[in-house]
Amino acid sequence: MSPPGRPWLRRWLPAALSTLLALKASLCGHVSGSRPNFLLLMADDVGIGDIGCYGNDTIRTPNIDRLAEDGLILTQHLAAASVCTPSRAAFLTGRYPVRSGMVSSNGSRVLQWTAVSGGLPTNETTFAKILKDRGYATGLIGKWHLGLNCKSSHDHCHHPLNHGFDYFYGMPFSMMGDCAFWELSEKRVGLERRLSLCFQILVLAGLTLTAGKLSHLLVVSWTPVIWSTIGAMLLLTASRFVGTLIVHADCFVMRNHTITEQPMHFERTTALFLEEASSFLKRNKHRPFLLFVSFLHAHTPLMTTESFLGKSLHGLYGDNVEEMDWMVGQILGTLDREGLADRTLVYFTSDHGGSLESQIGNHQYGGWNGRYKGGKGMGGWEGGIRVPGIFRWPGVLPAGRVIHEPTSLMDVFPTVVQLGGGQLPQDRVIDGRDLLPILLGTARHSEHEFLLHYCETHLHAVRWHQRDRATVWKIHYMTPVFQPEGAGACYGRGVCPCSGENVAQHTPPLLFNLSGDPSETRALTPTTEPSFHQVLETVWRAVQEHRRTLSPAPPQMDTPGNTWRFGLQPCCGSFPFCWCDREGDPP
Repeated sequence: MSPPGRPWLRRWLPAALSTLLALKASLCGHVSGSRPNFLLLMADDVGIGDIGCYGNDTIRTPNIDRLAEDGLILTQHLAAASVCTPSRAAFLTGRYPVRSGMVSSNGSRVLQWTAVSGGLPTNETTFAKILKDRGYATGLIGKWHLGLNCKSSHDHCHHPLNHGFDYFYGMPFSMMGDCAFWELSEKRVGLERRLSLCFQILVLAGLTLTAGKLSHLLVVSWTPVIWSTIGAMLLLTASRFVGTLIVHADCFVMRNHTITEQPMHFERTTALFLEEASSFLKRNKHRPFLLFVSFLHAHTPLMTTESFLGKSLHGLYGDNVEEMDWMVGQILGTLDREGLADRTLVYFTSDHGGSLESQIGNHQYGGWNGRYKGGKGMGGWEGGIRVPGIFRWPGVLPAGRVIHEPTSLMDVFPTVVQLGGGQLPQDRVIDGRDLLPILLGTARHSEHEFLLHYCETHLHAVRWHQRDRATVWKIHYMTPVFQPEGAGACYGRGVCPCSGENVAQHTPPLLFNLSGDPSETRALTPTTEPSFHQVLETVWRAVQEHRRTLSPAPPQMDTPGNTWRFGLQPCCGSFPFCWCDREGDPP
């Protein structure tokens, strides 16, 4: 009841209440009923410290920075794995990769070839599939790296079109050093190691045969040694040639199910990808759409167009990141020109941290992870899993906010599904949590109390957000041994291992307070932290509860699913001469 004697208040109050209720209903309707478009942008191997809005003042990223100014930033945004394939599987499904079998137990931490049978299982559900069923146009431009075929080179069982995308243009595999015949070669090194072993076996066989003749005939005949050595050298040379053709054949582009370039013409790849993204946005602007742009930048071999070469202060890597930022600007420009910006939720991230091992001589070809320890492949260290997380939705999400809550790339799954009018699967565990409440500011905390950090099938670390103390704890059960000691990376070993003699087991586990020590430099002890044992016990109970929810899943990246097979090699010619160009230069 309004106070007596104030008739103006009696007239004004009902109108004001009606206006406020209408505004509230409008906002709720906008969020829950408008079914926004989605533009998801994911960089490859870009460190959180490479982006201007996260503190870098020497690499120019004005377009990503502007996206952050118009939207909001997550400072504790985490990948579910520190390497490509499992991280991307978790992103698309909202589930820890160990649940879907997108892990290995033998060190093959990503899919190694296009011609393997492993990949994202067909019974996994991606956010693209759910939104496609809800009437969305769903497109993927760029990198996939989640498998292609199962039993033949054309069955496409793991193909993006079989996982909810109704349009695909990009690279089914991943950029590798082999694509450019550079010294940095993830696969050629392994091939040559195995071929060298074959060479040694053949020479040893010749020596053994000669020794046998010596013991029986007392006559030394060097003929077997000579012929076995010649045969081994011929085998080594031929195998290296064929091996080079094989790894180069993996560097190709597809449009839907058709190979358009094999090998890729890198000088025009950027322009073609931008043209495809622009075309998708224009032809679907009158219907709801989800477009996932998965950049090839900034994975080695850092293919960069001439106009960006030599322009940054950080060599080829900086050039490549700055070109990627320019691509982001071009795509956002298309949104603006087509009148789509206000109806589109834009998200930018990286699949994991920057690679510290990517070096040629004294030149660094990997990213910078800011103040965070470690990098790509390093299990639970922050540098490998803490990534950029930027959201923009004009008129709905408040601009300029910074959110320090623990969040995950897996959270994109439930957020996109629910905003798109879909339903979360009820027949499986979804580890992601809806981000909308904390993005809108209607919730103070993320729904994540615990987040687990796997390396292959091994649990390396766990973080616990103890909300009543506003503290984030981090426990490491295992950490890679840096080589050389104190270097901060596994130089000379490629990506750090997940288990074995080069991984340290910690008893008791290492404990860090990330709220006061985000760089993980001061391990706590029972003497320095009174809650030491309580924290360890609480986290261990959460780990045990998590393990009770796991169901066996065949590892997709162990030897059976991750071994090159002749019959699975995509080829637009006669293998191993897989050469075609159906694309032509972009306009």
